[in-house]
Amino acid sequence: MAIHNQVQLITYPDSLGGNLKALNRVLDEHFRDIFKGGIHILPPFPSSGDRGFAPLTYFEIEPAFGTWEDIRAIGAKYDVLLDVMVNHISRQSEYFQDFLRRGRRSPYADLFLTLDKIWADGQPVQADIDKMFLRRPLPYSVFIIEETGKEEKVWTTFGKTYPSEQIDLDIHSDQVKRLLTDIFENFRNNNVKIVRLDAVGYIIKKLGTSCFFVEPEIYGFLDWIKELADSLDIELLPEVHSHYSIQYKLAEHGFWIYDFILPYRILDTLVNKNAEALKEYLTTRPAKQFTMLDCHDGIPVKPDLDGLIDTKEARKLVDTCLERGANLSLIVSDEHKAEDGFDVHQIRCSYYSMLNSDDDAYLAARAIQFFAPGIPQVYYVGLLAGENDEEEVRRTGEGREINRHNFSLDEIEQALGKSAVRRLLALIRFRNEYGAFNGEFRVLESASHEVRLEWTKGDLRCTLHIDLNTNRTVIDYVEAEGRIVQFEV
Repeated sequence: MAIHNQVQLITYPDSLGGNLKALNRVLDEHFRDIFKGGIHILPPFPSSGDRGFAPLTYFEIEPAFGTWEDIRAIGAKYDVLLDVMVNHISRQSEYFQDFLRRGRRSPYADLFLTLDKIWADGQPVQADIDKMFLRRPLPYSVFIIEETGKEEKVWTTFGKTYPSEQIDLDIHSDQVKRLLTDIFENFRNNNVKIVRLDAVGYIIKKLGTSCFFVEPEIYGFLDWIKELADSLDIELLPEVHSHYSIQYKLAEHGFWIYDFILPYRILDTLVNKNAEALKEYLTTRPAKQFTMLDCHDGIPVKPDLDGLIDTKEARKLVDTCLERGANLSLIVSDEHKAEDGFDVHQIRCSYYSMLNSDDDAYLAARAIQFFAPGIPQVYYVGLLAGENDEEEVRRTGEGREINRHNFSLDEIEQALGKSAVRRLLALIRFRNEYGAFNGEFRVLESASHEVRLEWTKGDLRCTLHIDLNTNRTVIDYVEAEGRIVQFEV
């Protein structure tokens, strides 16, 4: 299938009205002409943690959210994007629960990375662990097998609990490949058109490396899963938070990638009222990208922008965000912090709040995103110009909840009355419908406090002008009959 060059929505299954049926109604009633690019539904599967990212199974929908029939109904009108956590599955899954009972006698034992698959004697070596890009203090958890009382050490890249809720899969295992094949076939049968490969950078564990995006081994897996997806007419979107050069390698390999640099670049441009770094970036980046400003995690900083930012300047921008209510996700491994100790992995905040709830600044940010080549995604909180949910952070102790507010139907109705939301919907309609966005892109010469971007196709042309001193945003475009029209965003 071809991905539509139009705006997509990112949402949890329960964040716009409470469940998938409500989401379908909300889309029909309020956004029917808005998300022509598709709907990314964050994991709707039964899960034991990480708000869906520790799935028990991919063959059922969490009953509180709905059924596969609801996914198919949304998929009949929009291209649906779902996640596969190719790196891990839940500790509560039937596969791992059987392993906990029977250990190596379990028919599912080979799905998992027991430490003897990494170190011959099964004993971890700290010197090897010190080289790894860690997401928790130790990359494994110890479990006791019920039948034997024996300890088993199993690789667990992610997870805030001990032992972890997220158990790594051994992607070299034929069993894992069969499981992934079954998952993708089930997706095809239920109208899923795009699959995001979540945490794919962590799938290869190789001693002497960071165990993150290990080359060339990772390409063997990516080539295999792309062949599987192609056979089912499913598009793939690998999700890799790493140095931008790795993203570019994926692009060279023919994959769609995420533009994890753009959110920081746009924020820096609007806060510091200087577009030079943004304009330079827009002239060199690959075009085959999904763009975003906000998401369910945070604005990427390290390692995504390593080598692109001055850490002293980055600290100032981070401090501004903290003043505006943000909280931070930090790098765990000392080896992967900057020389001066700068260790910010992600800035967690609603994008609207990060821009001081300034409608003009927020619309300027979205206009830049929509003009940058790629498929624009709008996160549901950003769609409704949502502000920081500090109460939920206090209630849960989870910093990411700051930008994960669930909107009731009444709250959605209220948000639709906001000027920022009405203006954003008008901008999305323009991005969806104007034909020049399928043409040629140029960054035009402009002063450092200005942004001027242009798309042309045949007789069609649209030019974005932003004055960063005032955040006034104007689009000039040529109508089909040749008349030039000005659209103030």
